[in-house]
Amino acid sequence: MKFGGTSVGDVERIRRVARIVAHERKPGRGLAVIVSAMAGETDRLVKLAREAGGDTHNRPGIAGKNFDDEYDVVVSTGEQVTTGLLSLALRQLGVPARSWQNWQIPIRSDASHSRARVDTIDSEKLGAAIDAGEVAVIPGFQAVTADDRITTLGRGGSDTSAVAVAAAIKAERCDIYTDVDGVYTTDPRITQRARRLEKIAYEEMLEMASLGAKVLLTRSVELAMAQRVPVRVLSSFVEPGDPNPGTIVCGEEEIVEKQVVSGVAYSRDEAKVSLLGVEDHPGVAADIFGRLADAEVNVDMIVQSQARHEGRQNMVFTCPDRDAPRAKQALEAAQKEIGYEDLQIHRDVAKVSVIGIGMRSQVGVAKTMFAALAGKGINIQAIATSEIKISVLIDAQYTELAVRALHTAYGLDAV
Repeated sequence: MKFGGTSVGDVERIRRVARIVAHERKPGRGLAVIVSAMAGETDRLVKLAREAGGDTHNRPGIAGKNFDDEYDVVVSTGEQVTTGLLSLALRQLGVPARSWQNWQIPIRSDASHSRARVDTIDSEKLGAAIDAGEVAVIPGFQAVTADDRITTLGRGGSDTSAVAVAAAIKAERCDIYTDVDGVYTTDPRITQRARRLEKIAYEEMLEMASLGAKVLLTRSVELAMAQRVPVRVLSSFVEPGDPNPGTIVCGEEEIVEKQVVSGVAYSRDEAKVSLLGVEDHPGVAADIFGRLADAEVNVDMIVQSQARHEGRQNMVFTCPDRDAPRAKQALEAAQKEIGYEDLQIHRDVAKVSVIGIGMRSQVGVAKTMFAALAGKGINIQAIATSEIKISVLIDAQYTELAVRALHTAYGLDAV
């Protein structure tokens, strides 16, 4: 069971979590509980660390070391507090519980401070305690290196911790308690006809997470798929015993009726970069995208087309909006070397995607999408596809209209 920052935001919410855990504790069922820091606590700790050490991470420090190892020491304390508070609340309810810090288990990671990846989890002592009937309360988001230095796992680290622990102790399921009651066919804030999915395949959840859905982050879904750990997303804001089915993220083979499209996702954090009149010769694309990679620009859609002048082409790509200034700077600095005539950046764009494992065996999926958008007068600026996804780039002002139109076109509206 994993509870995020909003679920443990204050002592009263921690008491609610304790009641949920106590209700799930039954004879023959062992429980491990992973917790995040209380809402806002990690931001407070980051601010303190920056006041003491400065804003720049990964900069040289004493004897060539960077500062991130000590940042991790500071920001990891929020979860330690939550483990103690939840253990106390569980004991108050008569539930045997103890907190386990990562070095006590231990959960080992590489030494990439602030963005570490879990290597191994020694589950022997932890498993023995759980088998003995004790609820194990474990901090998410962190681990320790081979030389016992604290690391943090980066954004979404607590979900990753939960899946990793579930895999290590061979749990039947990993329940992610959050502020929503499951995975929906699209954002319920855009259409009231969005409906909660009973099950969704790992691959679909990966695509939805990478395309803007905020329920689970890609890293935890990737790990769950690799380790074949079923994950259930459900609400922590219900009383124990109330209906709370959530959504199961599982293998494709466990879904009996596969819909052609399971969901519609969108992202407004997009920018379109157009290089017009690029010299058409072998290696030019490698030069362009090599420079963007060096500038740490994450490129997504790429469209290449013939320019008006012979021997020239147009290169259009998208990147996160926050990366657009870096992309502009890198490309302008290399205009002569690349050999393009004009650079244009449009930041008022959005990416809308339809996702579904049923696309693999169904024809006409793209036709339905393009017809639905055309019917609403929405122009498509770029297209990207995978085996189970079609994404289009459109003007940002039409985002909600496009999502609603596609949701209806693929029969996802709740009855």
